[in-house]
Amino acid sequence: MKPAKEIRVGNIIMVDSKPMIVLRSDVNGSSRTGFTYKWKMKNLLTNSPQENVFRGDDKFDVVVLDKKPVTYSYFADPLFVFMDADFEQFEIEEENLGDALHYLKDGMECEAIFYDGKAISVELPTTIVRQVIYSEPAIKGNTSGNVLKEAKIENAVEAHCHSVQVPLFVSQDDMIEIDTRTNEYKRIIRN
Repeated sequence: MKPAKEIRVGNIIMVDSKPMIVLRSDVNGSSRTGFTYKWKMKNLLTNSPQENVFRGDDKFDVVVLDKKPVTYSYFADPLFVFMDADFEQFEIEEENLGDALHYLKDGMECEAIFYDGKAISVELPTTIVRQVIYSEPAIKGNTSGNVLKEAKIENAVEAHCHSVQVPLFVSQDDMIEIDTRTNEYKRIIRN
């Protein structure tokens, strides 16, 4: 068990026997009066947000989650099905995937995150390459500075078609590299 003062953003802890990820931590107080920690957290099983205030000496169990490489297989409404190297299938609810929904593609490799033997989410590679399926053409004369436009990228689930801000020279059918953590265009891939 760790005291609250040693818990960092990104740690997964047990609060009232529920696994919570710490999203933000604000510290208040002084060494004389004692410190309090206000945490913004998210329940890993239900994705519900929560805010709590704890004293610096409150103790928490830190949870280490298991990860396993998997491949995205198909969408079985409302579950997304992933398969590991041993052809074992894991079903994950749509609301637990978060932003990963925007980048899923058939056969895509990622890591399933497990809690208590159940797959609860996936972790995507840091960068991925996707084809631009629609983009407005560049407008002549609109080239001064760092001008961006919206481009829709390919995705496995049509309902979750996603857009990324790209430079004006990117056009339809181009392959682009995207940072999945920040949803930012990195570069164009030329053959």
